Amino acid sequence: MCEHFVKQSYRNHTFINTANGVGKLTVPVTSKGNRIQMKEVKVDNSQNWKNNQWRTIVSAYRKSPFFEHYADDLNKILFRYHIYLIDMNMALLSLCLNWLRWQKKLTITQSYQSHPDHCFDMRNVLLSKKPYSTRNFYRTVGYTQVFGSNFVENMSLVDLIFCRGPEAAGILQASSQNL
Repeated sequence: MCEHFVKQSYRNHTFINTANGVGKLTVPVTSKGNRIQMKEVKVDNSQNWKNNQWRTIVSAYRKSPFFEHYADDLNKILFRYHIYLIDMNMALLSLCLNWLRWQKKLTITQSYQSHPDHCFDMRNVLLSKKPYSTRNFYRTVGYTQVFGSNFVENMSLVDLIFCRGPEAAGILQASSQNL
């Protein structure tokens, strides 16, 4: 398992399942462009995005079985003042690993590594523009979601956590073996 968090571009959005279908939550940034280093991408705290996103999350998941158990943790990180997107992403990643009870060491490389040593490098596999249905390394095991009768794939981990709680880690493990 790779002990370095390596990424060549920043990620500032995720998808959740809402009453109106798939919703996209985006963290606005002030630094834009392909040439900026990930550590320099700043969160745009001048906008009211935190309240809007929290209302969207509550509306989508307040009736889910495990919302009350996990919501406060997510709220604390979402409303914490983050200057840099990497700090927010690392806090959210740490929270997700904690929810799953996965003990992983997270470190950030100081420079881009074209071929990182001792890592399972999935940077070119996990491309947001690549259709989810074409990925052959992971097939989601379906679970009951809050909205709709058909399972919606490629949602944020919060969907799985709020809907399945402590079973989330097992579902993720089963999904990676479901090829």
